[in-house]
Amino acid sequence: MTRAKRLLIAAMAATAAYVAASFPTRALAQTKEANACGAIGPLSEGPYDYRTERTRVAFIEGNHFQPQVEALVGGVSGPIGAELQYVLTFVPNHPRVLLALIRYGEKLKWVQAPGLKYSYECYFDRAIRFRPDDAIVRMIYATYLNKFSRTSEALSQLAYAAHVANDDGFAHYNVGLIYLDMKRYDLALAEAHKAASLGFERPELRDKLKAAGKWHEPVPAGGADSEKSKP
Repeated sequence: MTRAKRLLIAAMAATAAYVAASFPTRALAQTKEANACGAIGPLSEGPYDYRTERTRVAFIEGNHFQPQVEALVGGVSGPIGAELQYVLTFVPNHPRVLLALIRYGEKLKWVQAPGLKYSYECYFDRAIRFRPDDAIVRMIYATYLNKFSRTSEALSQLAYAAHVANDDGFAHYNVGLIYLDMKRYDLALAEAHKAASLGFERPELRDKLKAAGKWHEPVPAGGADSEKSKP
């Protein structure tokens, strides 16, 4: 068995272990009880899924998530925190707002911002409870967890993201980039191969793995033994 094949098998086994650890009694790793982070509705309208209800989402963005809010320069009708709070109330899994929330937390040294109803982490709890199968939310949450050196929790979220990504090559590619940032090269390599096998072949992840000396071409079906058996 070649070294590349051994690395790939080990990476897949590690991912499976993290997925198994994430699923049994609670499908998501919550740090707070649901009540502490508030119920998801009922609301007069919504809440809306960012992935599937783009017309409704665009209307809310137009009123509360204009460029100055995303850039954390100022609000539209109130403080920046209140604008983020409004959008995440009606669209709990809005990825750009969740990313803006992380940047706002860093800017304020994680002191709760005026207008935010919950802790920063609660908004990830709410997004995951709203749509547990949203791989992008899981990835963003993993980056948040990694900032606080909560490595095992971040890896569990990434494993879950890869699991629910199914045949979405873009999602697998981005999971691989986060693994790379965490220096989990074997897992990043496995996701790069998975993304490529699904037709998503952007070079950045491969090139960064090459630069780190961690890239290996995917092993053909049947592995090295089948190559040797060819006439």
